[in-house]
Amino acid sequence: MTSVALGMPRPRVDPLRPASLEGRPDTAELVDKFGRVARDLRVSVTEKCSLRCTYCMPEEGLAPIARDDLLTPLEIGRLVGLAWRELGIREVRFTGGEPLMRVDLAEIIARSADAAPGIRIALTTNAIGLDHRLPALVAAGLQRVNISLDTVDRAHFAELTRRDRLDAVLAGIRAARDAGLTPLKLNAVLMRSTLPDAVELLAWAVAEGVQLRFIEQMPLDADEAWKRDEMVAAAELLAVLGSRFSLTEHGRDDPSAPAEEWLVDGGPATVGIIASVTRSFCADCDRTRITAEGTVRSCLFAHEEVDLRGLLRGGGSDADLALAWRAAMWNKQAGHGIDAAGFTRPERSMGAIGG
Repeated sequence: MTSVALGMPRPRVDPLRPASLEGRPDTAELVDKFGRVARDLRVSVTEKCSLRCTYCMPEEGLAPIARDDLLTPLEIGRLVGLAWRELGIREVRFTGGEPLMRVDLAEIIARSADAAPGIRIALTTNAIGLDHRLPALVAAGLQRVNISLDTVDRAHFAELTRRDRLDAVLAGIRAARDAGLTPLKLNAVLMRSTLPDAVELLAWAVAEGVQLRFIEQMPLDADEAWKRDEMVAAAELLAVLGSRFSLTEHGRDDPSAPAEEWLVDGGPATVGIIASVTRSFCADCDRTRITAEGTVRSCLFAHEEVDLRGLLRGGGSDADLALAWRAAMWNKQAGHGIDAAGFTRPERSMGAIGG
């Protein structure tokens, strides 16, 4: 069995010698050169996952991160608290890999909630095992979940994820809904193989009272099979869904929200489309990311990371951490550049970056 490297980007920026801050306004917030301000923090807590979705992970999984290289719950709590107090972050979302693979996830959430009282705490998950762990996560401070579900056809689900676990995912979805974690959102990556299932998936979501969002596939798969001319675009999906439903454009409630929404058969149900490739929303991006090893990624498609773990473990102060984080975000690129002639995909795949 072969293993696939995580693809640690080079250079890895020394946080004690941050990139240039020339021209940066005197503000505590995570502003960049294009006037965007990060309010939404994504924290990956592991590279491990219980599924092997073809658009994300290779069949054998990613090379494991050494346990000592992962951020601890205490370290994550410190960073979340700093982001809340000093940097203007108002929501944190824990991602993976699959965050439920961390047995200490409830502690991670609890320490974050304690360090940042009032911050909105969310989770992106495949929901396998969520029904069993949800009470402890909610008690720790979890307020909202997004769940990945690309099809409700069992055979197609097993083919896409390389695991026959659809029933477990559906159990997790229903547990989250019954626990009142609303709005409950489902994320479905648009794939050519499951496009015929899109109509039934939307019908199922409407019947279950959950919000479905389709996401254009981006070149972040570990197998590097993505091709621009083979991806399913938002316009094609809308035509497929329109064969059964009447869709009325509803827009975005928040300019920074990635999903454009349509009313389904006049509402109140909606369906969202995150057209990351064909209708880029990079100009309104408000996200900053921390990898499972404690580096800042200013963009999913960045080629550099700023190491905060070294500062955390080397006696760095909160002021040191804040300076390094602000510098990383000040130098954020304008956009993903997927359609640019010189585009190169990031060294990490989505499973190693965190969604």
